[in-house]
Amino acid sequence: MEYITIGNVKIEKTASLAPMASVADKAMRTMCKKYGAALLTGEMASAKGLCYSDRKTAALLTVTDYERPMAIQLFGSEPEFMAKAAVIAAQYKPDFIDINCGCPVPKVAGNGAGSALMNDPVLLGHIVEAVVKATDIPVTVKIRKGWDEKNVNAVEVARVAQESGASAVAVHGRTKNQMYSGKADLEIIAEVKQALSIAVIGNGDVDSGESCKRMYDYTGCDLVMVGRAACGRPWIFSEIKHYLETGETLPPPSPDEQLEIMNEHIRLLCADKGEYIGMKEARKHTAWYLKGRPGAAKLRNMCGSLATLEDFDNMLTLIRNTAQQDI
Repeated sequence: MEYITIGNVKIEKTASLAPMASVADKAMRTMCKKYGAALLTGEMASAKGLCYSDRKTAALLTVTDYERPMAIQLFGSEPEFMAKAAVIAAQYKPDFIDINCGCPVPKVAGNGAGSALMNDPVLLGHIVEAVVKATDIPVTVKIRKGWDEKNVNAVEVARVAQESGASAVAVHGRTKNQMYSGKADLEIIAEVKQALSIAVIGNGDVDSGESCKRMYDYTGCDLVMVGRAACGRPWIFSEIKHYLETGETLPPPSPDEQLEIMNEHIRLLCADKGEYIGMKEARKHTAWYLKGRPGAAKLRNMCGSLATLEDFDNMLTLIRNTAQQDI
């Protein structure tokens, strides 16, 4: 297996987990790590929230030794707040501090952060420089293709990030306006890779070992990042690693094994956040795990009403009994 180095951190050249808000929490990261994720990134944390001692924001920064290598991701639009937040984040000893310059959701981009920074490369450069100067932890930057198809500037922005001291740039091959629709543009990732001397991480539409290899081969990127395809399917990282090593497709876990994986995930979620909050968040995760199973519509309804671990256990029993009857 090949490895890359970002800063002074050695990373297996397989696939990393993307920083998905309200998804890539400790339980999700733990499951993805178990199945071979090469690098983890936590949920994005507000720089101002950290500076104003927001407990909810600070809770996003915990890094366990099991999760390493792991990045903490910050978002904001003011260099001074981003620098102060980086100092606070550094106390949690992440392997990297990642700057979010790609989030397309209105509550982030609409306030000048996330992908809005793609429209102001000078400000983006000031933010990267401020964070780099504030801590000795390697700084990475996540960007998009551009704001829209008329404003595709990933190469320019990536160069600014590199010149400002970033150790790596991750590129999602979609514009802000695309959100998550359409296809990711591999060509723009290849162009960024050709333009930079630092590591480039490719992101977008990787949902199998084959598509991961295609990303590597087409773009020449140093590492691949997986986002939505890991939802309800943390074993994708094992599939990717196996394909890269052998060229063969690894069969997914059996339906019964998938239920056990889901069971482990939901219990980790409740152990970390408490049953009340954990089960609220379990609703989306269980829907992802159960997608495509017989009786999917009924199962979705059950997922949407989960309130206790007892509800979850009852759903598991129903699924298992139904499967037995179908044999």
